[in-house]
Amino acid sequence: MDKVILITGTSTGFGRTAAETLAQRGYRVFATMRDTSGRNASTFEALRSLAKAKRWNLDVLQMDVTNDPSVDLAVQQTLDSAGRIDVVINNAGIAAQGVTEAYTVEQFQQVLDVNLFGVARVNRAVLPAMRRQYTGLLIHVSSGIGRTVVPGFAAYAASKFALEALADAYRFELAPLGIDSVIIEPGIHRTPILEKFLAPADQNRVAEYGPTAEAIKRVKSVFDEANTAPETPGPEVVVDAFVRLIETPTGERPFRTVPTAAIQPLLEPYNALAATVRDTVAQLFRVPELTVLRAPASEDVKKNAQVPA
Repeated sequence: MDKVILITGTSTGFGRTAAETLAQRGYRVFATMRDTSGRNASTFEALRSLAKAKRWNLDVLQMDVTNDPSVDLAVQQTLDSAGRIDVVINNAGIAAQGVTEAYTVEQFQQVLDVNLFGVARVNRAVLPAMRRQYTGLLIHVSSGIGRTVVPGFAAYAASKFALEALADAYRFELAPLGIDSVIIEPGIHRTPILEKFLAPADQNRVAEYGPTAEAIKRVKSVFDEANTAPETPGPEVVVDAFVRLIETPTGERPFRTVPTAAIQPLLEPYNALAATVRDTVAQLFRVPELTVLRAPASEDVKKNAQVPA
């Protein structure tokens, strides 16, 4: 398979499993992670060694999605090596759970910088190449908490709700250029992110909430219990959804995919309604053509896109 795939956040979880699965399927994979000379050094070397042993067409690159030069360099390295980027999986993320008031503004900024601005950085870096190709696929890893709020997850939910809006705007604006923007909305899966929730910094504020703070702790206990429950799915279910989206023909991909069976009854009717609202919005604002994905070929379209040949 000749598609070139760039993945963010491949040190663990969905990203790591996706890198291995897609490389094994024969794709040209560029797996990125931050801090490859520090805390992720062993993970970086392990994935490189595995790729070499398996003879996969997989490179591992340093990328910190919160840093513009780091993102730009990794994207340029990918383009220099492969000549194109066909798919981006925006997977890097950070979760936070606790009493909302007890999070500082700086902590909110930390979550948004990874989950929202990091995606904007990566997409801004790759889209010029995709526009020159007149083809591409942006996969955005959102969450069920990007569609419905769970108590104690305000910072995380805010970042994922915003990500959904960003991905939707991309879908409208990039469709005439043959570039698809889609969303994956996982529920609870056994991955290391469940063990790395960012806790609120202001514990004095937490204490002032009394019984409500205890209720917020009960919410977290649901995730803690799921992380050890044998029936909780691992990352493979989500990665299978990545594969389906990548291998679905252009123009046939759903905008939103809910890979987790437990939350499908909750989210799929909501998503179906949102799709009809989306079409209505396009009509109201006189841009129905932005709902149709196509690969432009005419010189007029290329000229209007203002993309260098």
